[in-house]
Amino acid sequence: MEKRTQQSQGAPLCERAGGEFWAAEMSRRQFLRAGLTLVAVGLATPPWLARIAHADAQRLQQGKQLPNDRILVVLQLTGGNDGLNTVIPYRDELYYRARPTLAIAESQAEPLDERLGLHPALKPLKPLYEQRALAILQNVGYPNPNRSHFRSMEIWQTADPDGHSRYGWLGKYLDALTDAAANPVIAISFTQELPLALHARNAQVPCFASLADLQVMTRDPELERTIKHLTQAEERKMDAPAAVIRQSTRTALEAMEQLRERIRHYQSHAPYANDPFARGLQQAAQIIATSPQTRVLYVSVNGFDTHAGQASTHQRLLEQFAGAVSAFYADLQAMGKADKTLLMVFSEFGRRVRENGSFGTDHGAAAPMFLLGGRVQGGLHGDPPDLRNLDGNNDLRMQLDFRRVYATVLEWLGGDPEAVLGKGFSPLALVRT
Repeated sequence: MEKRTQQSQGAPLCERAGGEFWAAEMSRRQFLRAGLTLVAVGLATPPWLARIAHADAQRLQQGKQLPNDRILVVLQLTGGNDGLNTVIPYRDELYYRARPTLAIAESQAEPLDERLGLHPALKPLKPLYEQRALAILQNVGYPNPNRSHFRSMEIWQTADPDGHSRYGWLGKYLDALTDAAANPVIAISFTQELPLALHARNAQVPCFASLADLQVMTRDPELERTIKHLTQAEERKMDAPAAVIRQSTRTALEAMEQLRERIRHYQSHAPYANDPFARGLQQAAQIIATSPQTRVLYVSVNGFDTHAGQASTHQRLLEQFAGAVSAFYADLQAMGKADKTLLMVFSEFGRRVRENGSFGTDHGAAAPMFLLGGRVQGGLHGDPPDLRNLDGNNDLRMQLDFRRVYATVLEWLGGDPEAVLGKGFSPLALVRT
């Protein structure tokens, strides 16, 4: 089995770290006014905040609009989620023939329409679906699917099935933002390693496995001494390259300390369980509530490579997933951020149609994606899985290229889909702008 995966817990702070968090309800325009006021009266304010404020002021003076304040949260289901047992074709006899032990009985499925239903563990998502806040996209994938965990995840994260790009699709989006290089918290990843999706040429993205790790780290008395030393070194005006490195390090260290203070006072508006999904999405909610400068958050949870004994493992994972997503959306609604936030859920591939001899499923191809948010055009999108027209490997055929979903997300964020993805991937009518 390949082991190059990202998880959402239990690792030290990664080397790209930094961030500062301001008051929960401060809009970008309020932030601009406050930032310019601080600069004007000479009060202490981090240089990166001043640079963003000045850039926004120049935009307004030139008659341009400020960048929108919408937020994307990516939830990665690492290992290859079984789409057929997530969104179940409960009226299709071929489904039951292919899975004599793993198929979910029609009586247990949570019906979405006359043909498809959710796994019973996903029952907490049914109210979100009925509110039209949850969109389920059927049969998503890419041409000539690769069944290697690492290569398929690389394809999803770079949006480049034909090459091996150094930069991720979100990294390219961040690089196109005029203030991305100046903003150390434009994006944050709650992963052990920085996902390839967030690798950028200019934007620096911090990642840490958990905010608890950050709390422990920033309580170290050595941090204050290090910041003081870097400040003194800058004042001595040493050589320029060294000064740039010192300034970057100082910014990251100061930002971590300020981040710790901001999140220490945050209180969730919804009850979260104690599992990887809940911890990841609760931390995303903390950032959304306290950082008006953050636009992209990334969470990854492992465990979906269910080659053997799938039934109980998948049940547990889907229960945790549904509970965490339900709590997260309730949190967003309570803080007034549901219309500003979009949650996108994906996995690197689905599973084979037929179960294997170990009561599990092997690597497959197309699978469903989820979009959740106050502006989402909810419901089922696309046709049910066609079990009578499989590909040459007896896998589900792709009906929707995932890059069209990315184009939809990028357009909603105010980005340029063509600049990131190339031509030929028109956005879908899935999110009201």
